[in-house]
Amino acid sequence: MDTAKVLMIGDISGDAGMGALFLSLSSIVRRRDVDLVVVNGENASGGFGLTAQDYEKIRSYGADVVTSGNHIWQKSEILPLLDSEQVLLRPLNYPRGVPGHGSAVVTKNGVRFAVINAQGRHDLVIADCPFRSVRDEADRLFRQGCIVLVDFHAENAQEKEALAFHLDGIASALVGTHTHVQTMDEKILPGGCAYITDIGMTGVQGQVIGSDPQIAIQRQLTQIPLKSEVAQGRGEIRGVLITIDKSSRKAVSIERI
Repeated sequence: MDTAKVLMIGDISGDAGMGALFLSLSSIVRRRDVDLVVVNGENASGGFGLTAQDYEKIRSYGADVVTSGNHIWQKSEILPLLDSEQVLLRPLNYPRGVPGHGSAVVTKNGVRFAVINAQGRHDLVIADCPFRSVRDEADRLFRQGCIVLVDFHAENAQEKEALAFHLDGIASALVGTHTHVQTMDEKILPGGCAYITDIGMTGVQGQVIGSDPQIAIQRQLTQIPLKSEVAQGRGEIRGVLITIDKSSRKAVSIERI
């Protein structure tokens, strides 16, 4: 069986996450013989948003495609890059006229990979229906012979899993991002789509989703919307390694990193 390996890395959180990516990504790619690297960068810059400088760093560290989510709009300097950088994605299912695009096609080692970025609608800013828009885009890219990969940035587990089943047989993988907590429900669906509810956060582990626990406690005690601060310390990478049969475009394994 001729296979391709895809590494999808969860939300980069602040300097610790950037440091972990710098120190570890290249060695993982080399050691695991990775063909394509997809990194969610929406929280890379101080824990909220993405600057142009940090985007360039993520790319230089080895990311082929940089995905995002609801926080991508928090640094205004990134807006022009959403249009000009073909491998920098914002969620596909935002209304017409919003800067940027929600999918990209990259050819690596003779294989055409398509990455789609989408955002959920439960407990997030209401966007267009991801089930319709992502299915249409996945269909289009699948017909072009691409291996289709989806980063679904969403809060609700049911919504994530339902979309994976909706795309099963078309997408080779759908991974959840956004909650910063890596789940243990990785599996291959009947049609060959690799799935996990959330691939986790790249940053300081053992804190409150990568933020200072004391501020998180005060937010709960007072119900005052205090600004979260990114936790300081040693960062670690979280994500998944997916192996895909090039011929059938079905996933054959998914492993947590």
